[in-house]
Amino acid sequence: MEKPWKCENCGKGFRYPSRLEYHRRSHIGPSTGQKPWKCEDCGKGFDYPCLLETHRRSHTGDRPFICSVCGKGFAKSASLMLHQRIHTEERPFSCTYCGKRFRQSSTLTAHQRIHTGEKPFTCSICGKRFAQSSSLQAHQQIHAGKKLFNGTSCRKRLKSSADPRSHQQNDPGQRPFTCAMCGKGFTQSASLMLHQRIHTEEMPFSCTHCGKRFRSSSNLNAHQRVHTGEKPFICSECGMGFTQSANLAVHQRIHTEEKPFNCTHCGKNFRQSSTLTAHLRTHTGERPFTCSECGKGFTQSASLMLHQRIHNGEMLFSCSYCGKGFRQSSDLTAHQRVHTGEKPFICPVCGKGFTHSSGLWSHKRVHTGERQFSCIACGKRFRSASDLNVHKRVHTGERPFICSTCGKGFTRSSNLLTHQQIHKRQQSLDSIVNHIQV
Repeated sequence: MEKPWKCENCGKGFRYPSRLEYHRRSHIGPSTGQKPWKCEDCGKGFDYPCLLETHRRSHTGDRPFICSVCGKGFAKSASLMLHQRIHTEERPFSCTYCGKRFRQSSTLTAHQRIHTGEKPFTCSICGKRFAQSSSLQAHQQIHAGKKLFNGTSCRKRLKSSADPRSHQQNDPGQRPFTCAMCGKGFTQSASLMLHQRIHTEEMPFSCTHCGKRFRSSSNLNAHQRVHTGEKPFICSECGMGFTQSANLAVHQRIHTEEKPFNCTHCGKNFRQSSTLTAHLRTHTGERPFTCSECGKGFTQSASLMLHQRIHNGEMLFSCSYCGKGFRQSSDLTAHQRVHTGEKPFICPVCGKGFTHSSGLWSHKRVHTGERQFSCIACGKRFRSASDLNVHKRVHTGERPFICSTCGKGFTRSSNLLTHQQIHKRQQSLDSIVNHIQV
């Protein structure tokens, strides 16, 4: 078919003058800034009316493209197609290094930096490099001493004059999407939709290994690594692997000794805000998580869940060397070092190695002489909380470790083990005597 309408810039032909008009803007738009289709709400300009129509949905909240599986709505058909890969489990983008597959090319690009070691995002203040821009932004909060997103004072570079409106939704003070059930506000409608599943108890994502269900696909993906043993996020300092990038970021603070979260009561610093929140309960005495079986209270929900495995006898994690079962994956990881002899945590003063990071931190106090745990009864100070707990039994008279043979109690499990050797030796002697008499 003839294309009589020719572009005077590049010579390309079109069947209709309207198509030629659209095409011309690809030449004049970038140089002149001409974008004739304007948004009435924020003034942002677009080259084509279809782009304006899609943009308007960010103001109206209209999501005409609905997922037939879970009912989630999207403003763009492309976003719906990407989302549907969660349900179909389609992962068309494959890593050439390890074969791992991804739903998006951008996720693959970020993943490949684990193999290449590439860190293209550099902090302009200290020069530290990061594999992802989000990690750089989180790091910059440390230098700023405040949350990165604080309206016009965050200095984030934006693509256009219209972007600040959507960008400012990240301001903690601007939460336009409110939950009708509890009143909690969110910066994004997607976050509100995810939150509402707490009230509806909807868990659309199911683990194919154990059947456990999750509210979000990201939580399911992280959970499945429990079954596969995959730990794709590797620490560049010690080689330790993690199932989630967030856990790696927290772990790296062990090496950098970075502790950005401060307790206002005692001045102690922490690597994670959640650890600070739990620590504050040691000052307030609050134990909001209570066991329904025995009534014992805990400062953290994770501690309660771990405790409940004592009652149900659940041992989810099994050692591949000896078959011993454990209630939590961290205990299994630490136990396996008994078989491998690995001691990844090294004292920088004397070079002594430890299987646990907690063992290293406790050991460091030998060099510093620090004794931060104090007995409220007599004032004696100790290097570790466990030493203090053992000492307290001197005052309380508690002897929780009981010999099953004679009923004698001990303050330490090690003392009980030493004592039990007496019974074993006595049993051996009795056996010899009986054998002689016979």
